[in-house]
Amino acid sequence: MGVVILNEKIEYIYSNCSQLVHTVLGRDLPVSGNIGLFAQNEEEYQNMFELTRPLVYPSDNPLQKYFELKEPIGKFTHLYIRKPDQTPYGKYLGDIDFILAEEEYELLKKEVIAGKYPGAVMYDRPGWDTVQVVQSGIDVVSYISTMGMAIKARIKFD
Repeated sequence: MGVVILNEKIEYIYSNCSQLVHTVLGRDLPVSGNIGLFAQNEEEYQNMFELTRPLVYPSDNPLQKYFELKEPIGKFTHLYIRKPDQTPYGKYLGDIDFILAEEEYELLKKEVIAGKYPGAVMYDRPGWDTVQVVQSGIDVVSYISTMGMAIKARIKFD
């Protein structure tokens, strides 16, 4: 996997996550800077890890999940390479965190809980305050939260 393929993967995930949010919510949202690339097998994981290692600042924190990019890649400042996962969640190619201001997010949350947006649900994971957006047949997943939550997600906390 070369830099061109990495950039194509990032563009694919961004384009499809943005379209997913627009389709479900009917509007576009800004990104937090976080992008996750999900490896589909061990070889892809190793290739992505080796390719991106020189692009990110190292961390001594064993709980570090998203690594800060030395130079942003488009709108993204933090990168996560996810190990292969045999669960249904592992079928996704990647994810992006989108953000709203606190007040807007609280309103969206109420609307999601009320079922206003098919495809949007509250992410069911302890400690997380995030809306998850998925659609059948779409191979990416989008998350919507506040910037504070997006920053918190950069470190494993659960």
